[in-house]
Amino acid sequence: MNRTESLPTAPTAGPPGTEPAPAPVPEETRTGRDPRWARPALAGLLVATALLYLWGLGASGWANAFYSAAVQAGSQSWTAFFYGSSDAANSITVDKTPASLWLMALSVRIFGLSGWSILVPQALIGVASVGVLYATVRRWYGPAAGLLAGAVLALTPVAALMFRFNNPDALLVFLLVAAAYATVRAVETASTRWIVLTGVLVGFGFLTKMLQAFLVIPVFAGVYLLAAPTGLGRRIRQLLLAGLAVVVSAGWWVAIVELAPASARPYIGGSQNNSILELTLGYNGLGRITGDEVGSVGGGGGRPGGGGGGPFSGQTGLLRMFDTEVGGQISWLLPAALILLVAGLWLAGRAPRTDRTRAGLLLWGGWLLITGLIFSFMSGIFHAYYTVALAPAVGALAGIGVTLLRRARSAPVEAVAAAPVPAVADAPVVAGASVVAAPGRRRALVATLVLAGTLAVTAWWSWHLLGRTADWHPWLRSTILAVGLTTAALLATSAVIKEFASGNGVQSDANSLVNSETGVAAGPGAGFAGRVVRWVVPVVSVAGIAVALAGPAAYAMQTAATPHSGSIPSAGPAGAGGFGGPGGPGGRMPGGGNGQFPGFPGGPNGTGSDGTGSDGSGPGGTGQDGGANAGGFPGFPGGGSAPGAPGGTGQDGGTAPGGTPGQGGFPGQDGGTGQEGRGQRGGGMGGLLDAREPSAEMTALLTADADDYTWVAATIGSNNASGYQLAAGRPVMPIGGFNGSDPSPTLAQFQRYVADGRIHYFLGGGGFRADGGSNASAEIAAWVTETFTATTVDGVTVYDLSSGKQG
Repeated sequence: MNRTESLPTAPTAGPPGTEPAPAPVPEETRTGRDPRWARPALAGLLVATALLYLWGLGASGWANAFYSAAVQAGSQSWTAFFYGSSDAANSITVDKTPASLWLMALSVRIFGLSGWSILVPQALIGVASVGVLYATVRRWYGPAAGLLAGAVLALTPVAALMFRFNNPDALLVFLLVAAAYATVRAVETASTRWIVLTGVLVGFGFLTKMLQAFLVIPVFAGVYLLAAPTGLGRRIRQLLLAGLAVVVSAGWWVAIVELAPASARPYIGGSQNNSILELTLGYNGLGRITGDEVGSVGGGGGRPGGGGGGPFSGQTGLLRMFDTEVGGQISWLLPAALILLVAGLWLAGRAPRTDRTRAGLLLWGGWLLITGLIFSFMSGIFHAYYTVALAPAVGALAGIGVTLLRRARSAPVEAVAAAPVPAVADAPVVAGASVVAAPGRRRALVATLVLAGTLAVTAWWSWHLLGRTADWHPWLRSTILAVGLTTAALLATSAVIKEFASGNGVQSDANSLVNSETGVAAGPGAGFAGRVVRWVVPVVSVAGIAVALAGPAAYAMQTAATPHSGSIPSAGPAGAGGFGGPGGPGGRMPGGGNGQFPGFPGGPNGTGSDGTGSDGSGPGGTGQDGGANAGGFPGFPGGGSAPGAPGGTGQDGGTAPGGTPGQGGFPGQDGGTGQEGRGQRGGGMGGLLDAREPSAEMTALLTADADDYTWVAATIGSNNASGYQLAAGRPVMPIGGFNGSDPSPTLAQFQRYVADGRIHYFLGGGGFRADGGSNASAEIAAWVTETFTATTVDGVTVYDLSSGKQG
């Protein structure tokens, strides 16, 4: 074992009854004297990650147009920038806190609006995340562990997806990895400054994706409380200061939004009462756990007959991270991470309270288990891409676990032919040398067998996951299984050879008891055996790492080579699981192609999709009447078919039990031809999941006399609006927010805007069903159809509202 890769040192023991002194940082960490290969290897990892995340990035266009429109708005209006508004006229915000939008909006202000200027910051955040994870793991476990951890993160398919996409998850992952680094630094010396910085970073994580950032707080706090080398009272005080840092760094923006008059700011999207606190605790908070998300079109666990999960969530349960929807995104090395976590804790044994080996395992293991279990059992809206938050923990546990087992395998058979020194654990001093007794050899044998077993399980699981896309490079599946099992067998055999070479007991001649991996005799016949082990083990180790990473790397490269758009992207080749898939949401709808997602109210015939075609061309379901929801949610104007499906005539809204009569839909818009499930013109699921790509004729219509209006158009749903806004470069009002179920604006407010001449057109399409919420968008649609004359432009029903201007 060389000096650079020595195990984390235990704290120095003090006098009885006193706290231990801070554990010394290894010399190579303090001085930066890594092995010669470490820095070039790190540079290679970061360059390769940058290539993977940046190559062909512009092919995804606007990616998630919902957020791209908000970025565009933030680049045009500082008010929209601060609040995260969907449009520069500040009618409504996105349904998240806005920190992730700030970086992208600044990039657009500097470089202009394009897919590249929006997505490059996300890719660079991904490269930074890999670098910070390396630095965090390397600090206690050495550069080899850090490199493996960083490589696993970089090659996790869902990470390759989200660091090339413009959802908030990319920045959230970076902030949480940085918070883990700050926690590690704090634990080393019981530093108040570092643990407070942890709180600040988690607080900004809240400003990125709200309460999801707080899932790691119990883990970070618990590890610090356990392992920081200072008194209990001081640890508690420091954690209280860190908690205050979380509140301040997350709460300043919340306080401003809550205290600002509603008339002076945009409506808070995703809430029913224009409140950021309601959004935090409801739709984006406890509602995600219970499924009780008012105004949502997903979830399901909180609704009668929902079955736990709903159409946008899949099935809840302990194995959710491994199922067909999620497994291909994150689970490639998840079994290995869990095995290595248990093995690492076994190796740590009954270490002192401040032992860093155990502290690091608890930090990353706690992150993985708590976040993973919540994802597994949450009954509200859940998307497979959320699991990118697990990737750093999986990578860290892989790097740490492999490193600890390798050291355990090597350390017990090292002997020092020198003067008598204090014996290592379980090893008596024999004939002037420090030697290892049988218990130490058995520990080495177990460590090697665990490594071999972990590799075999990983190869089998990769084979299983690749079987879900059996027609995609079928040779890869069989190769990984064959090479993986062979490599695992060779690794296990090397352990047996090593045990044989060491003899059946402790040799009486210490000069003959040396490391069999050096090729020097350690028992009868050990010279030849040692030389075999010396040459085989490095080759086997490299092959094992390559096999473990081959499956996720192939999926990650496929993900990077495929354009992605829409609200629910997924990684890997078509058929790999997830709800969106390459090109957008139309290809793989929830339910595994059983047609369970119903048609939308007032939409064209066939708005539902059974997901049978990878291009989204499968037959749709039957449109539901608009009053199917309790409380009578009226039908929307027709339009916005499933990708690749033709438009039709809006169906009658019907009457809901105990509700009000629904409004009939008007003629639907052309669904477009669809591309790889993207639905370029029609927009996925009636404008819920993807944005329309308007024609030049429509764009010209919207930009004509645009300076005379606050909003060049209004339409139901944020995604429906975003496509028009991005094409026209002018604000388009998204009535009802993302789901069309927010009371923004109300009918009276909309009528006032029309009377004041602030809205030029109303565009059809975008109708879909929500779980409760406001009927305002349906009321507005009904009023428009009764008051104004419809025309058709490029298959879209258009109402010119300028005739309603008064004065």
